[in-house]
Amino acid sequence: MNKSQAKNRIKKLREEIARLRFQYHVEDNPNVTDDIYDSLNQELKLILKEYPEFIDPNAPENRVGGKPLDKFKKVKHEVRMLSINDAFSFPEVTDWENRISKIIGSLPAGKAGPASYNYFCELKLDGLSASLIYKDGIFVEGSTRGDGFIGEDVTENLKMISTIPLKLKSPYPSYLEVRGEVVMAKRAWNALNKKQEKENKPLFANTRNAAAGSLRQLDPQIVKERNLDFFAWDLIQLRIKNEEPASTQGGLIIKNHSDKHDLLRKLGFQVAPYEKKAKNLDEVFDFIKEIEKIRPNLPYGTDGIVVAVDELALEERLGVVGKAPRYIVAYKYQAERATTIVKDITVNVGRTGVLTPVAHFNPTLVAGSTVSKATLHNIDQINRLDLRIGDTVVIQKAGDVIPEVVQVLTNMRTGKEKKFKMPSVCPVCNAKVEKKEAASKQSSSLQGPRTREERGQTIANRTLLAGRNNTKSVAFYCTNKNCPAKNRRGMQHFVNIFEIYEVGPKILDRLKDEGLISDSADLFTLEKADLSGLERFGEKSADNIISSIQLHKKIPLWRFIYAMGIIHVGEQTAHDLADHFGSLTKLSEASISEINSIENIGPVVSQSIFEFFRSSASLGFMDKLFANGVNVYHEENKSKKFTGKSFVLTGTLSTMSREEAKKKIIENGGSVSSSVSIKTSYVIAGENPGSKYTDAQKLGVKIISEKEFLRMI
Repeated sequence: MNKSQAKNRIKKLREEIARLRFQYHVEDNPNVTDDIYDSLNQELKLILKEYPEFIDPNAPENRVGGKPLDKFKKVKHEVRMLSINDAFSFPEVTDWENRISKIIGSLPAGKAGPASYNYFCELKLDGLSASLIYKDGIFVEGSTRGDGFIGEDVTENLKMISTIPLKLKSPYPSYLEVRGEVVMAKRAWNALNKKQEKENKPLFANTRNAAAGSLRQLDPQIVKERNLDFFAWDLIQLRIKNEEPASTQGGLIIKNHSDKHDLLRKLGFQVAPYEKKAKNLDEVFDFIKEIEKIRPNLPYGTDGIVVAVDELALEERLGVVGKAPRYIVAYKYQAERATTIVKDITVNVGRTGVLTPVAHFNPTLVAGSTVSKATLHNIDQINRLDLRIGDTVVIQKAGDVIPEVVQVLTNMRTGKEKKFKMPSVCPVCNAKVEKKEAASKQSSSLQGPRTREERGQTIANRTLLAGRNNTKSVAFYCTNKNCPAKNRRGMQHFVNIFEIYEVGPKILDRLKDEGLISDSADLFTLEKADLSGLERFGEKSADNIISSIQLHKKIPLWRFIYAMGIIHVGEQTAHDLADHFGSLTKLSEASISEINSIENIGPVVSQSIFEFFRSSASLGFMDKLFANGVNVYHEENKSKKFTGKSFVLTGTLSTMSREEAKKKIIENGGSVSSSVSIKTSYVIAGENPGSKYTDAQKLGVKIISEKEFLRMI
């Protein structure tokens, strides 16, 4: 962007950041997640780096917290409560080290050169910062951060938190200021929301929001009922006599930040359960990775790791820049959500002919990978979001899920955004586009999407179900049965489901361009001589392709059904059909009502299946496959122990792949879903589980390990 565009974008970002900060710090009612807030700040930071002339010390990004509320007495902090600068990647942490090393004039202990300092790492808990004052060992005053200079007096409320000692363990100093985090455990948050729901009160969006809202109650008894916790993370002032700073207490010499934590424990405070002294950044990064693995299972919300220079003597030398001290940085874990600007919306034509709008934006880092496109699913989703080209949006990517746009930040609009309309003709073949009403049963919708196209429809259905108990939405289809895009994608889907992995998109295109095939059935007529004479097709590659095709002529019934590309039929639906009918003949002769009687298959899906087996084009294609040697068989489930049970897989399994685990579940009569719902029986959690693990915890779905799953088989 040019200088003028940068100036306008900075203005909009600052306005939105200020608005969100007010909601977050003052009203305790954020309407976006920390991921989104961090993403906006990160964008602002990058633009200001390119255009430093727009840096403003008084801008909202350089302020700490929010103004204190009027309902509490004001408290002036003797020592300003600062914030901590964030780092969103290991290179950013390395940059931080380079900056402080230049100021200190030497390197950390684990690097070559004169060793002068170490690091101390601890959890960055997601709560509300508070300052506690003790005189002669007695808790006398507690306050919130406020704007960093003036906070709110919440002493009586803090007294209701059982993990805050009202009297320090002896020996104690005459004056002590401790700072830490007021948090709410995930278990307490779930219980509170159940109570709120029962009383028809608003639910708390997250543990931080719940903790902040609870601490600012006017009635201390309510605070007591909310079961808050306090974790100390720093010791700010320590005096033997009111005016004399102390370097020792009880014989303990305080030279390091880690010494402060040791003293805090001895005085009776609770500190975060995971911490580490590190000689260098390699050890810091190892600790960050270790915590990331167990983070979903921690009882408290944490969004990162705080890394500080351990030696206290260096803190003053490093000083403060803007709103934060230089000696400390907060590494934030990779977000599953981020913000970006929609540059354009195009339309892709899927294998079933459905038109899917796709948002294009500048490369954006989210959930550990850089993406530049996100599915918008369908026109209903675009209308629901009120999405326009040029909007600032929130994108989401969890694990291996396709990126999607989940929210539009309408306050960021400039007035130049353009509305999007679905095309009236197919963007590939120019054939007429037809609108069709789509729907599904609620049970099927809540199980989660099974293919990309089913997923798109499910998103719309879920939204409508939640809002109006109406499962109808609109999908757009190309009416040309011979549309090149439809045929090409359908062929690639076909070879993938048949597991003919040697035949990729480029090979399919080449075979079509050479006139060797017209559809997927022709693949089974190919011979080695057809391929080996083509340019860039060596003898070995030709052998591999022909061998793979021939080896996969025999195929299970469910794979055959799935490979046909029947509209609305994904992998699990194909399994359900194969298990119910047992043969292709019985399925092809089934009535709509018989198909509809199968659990999780609704009328729209039933109609689609019924019409497919009465289409002359479909029947002709299947006859051609059989004539070319394709053999379909159905193998009964070896066991019925998982009948009626639904499984969801998350994380990396150590003894088998997800596909192997999936196969074992299906062989034993169970089903596999891609998302967690109240109907899920078990979630199998491997190493580094994703958001599905958290969803299972929230819904109370039983979570089992890989070993437990193997014992069940």
